[in-house]
Amino acid sequence: MKRLARLLPLFALAAVPATAPAASLLSYVGQCVPFARAASGIQLYGNAWTWWDQADGKYERAHKPRVGAVIVFAKTPRLPMGHVAVISRIVEKRVVMLTHANWSRQNGERGHAEQDVTLFDVSRRNDWSDVKVWYKDVDGLGGGVYPVYGFIYGDARTAPELTGRHPDDVGALIDAYVPISGGPITR
Repeated sequence: MKRLARLLPLFALAAVPATAPAASLLSYVGQCVPFARAASGIQLYGNAWTWWDQADGKYERAHKPRVGAVIVFAKTPRLPMGHVAVISRIVEKRVVMLTHANWSRQNGERGHAEQDVTLFDVSRRNDWSDVKVWYKDVDGLGGGVYPVYGFIYGDARTAPELTGRHPDDVGALIDAYVPISGGPITR
């Protein structure tokens, strides 16, 4: 009986979740996949890069951004599991904002949610097959170009915190079209 009494606290700890549930979508810390699922309502699972094929026959897929759509980044050496994010705002034909998790570092760690960050289509055919993403570490578009499979459109309601009250459309346009070095934007 004494042995059981000593083990009960251990059983109680095992029943507590490893992380407490987030108070809001934007307080989330973790991987991009559960975040995108919660933000978009699209019910797909597994590594981010697999979402494109998984969506075939379950959700509409295309190559044009739409608010609430999930953008699926391809698997690459820099993104071995791919990446998914949710479109939060259309700024103009080649510039949108997205809300996602596990991209930039905040206080030295990855996993945090970011709302309304710039996503810029840098594809040669203007088809969203290659993009640049705003990166907090450099306070602007990162240097990498990322291949994208396309957009998955859900039929559920998106999270109310998908976009902010006053997103910075002008800032997003400046991020995309005003080169930091003073030279032309290149791929």
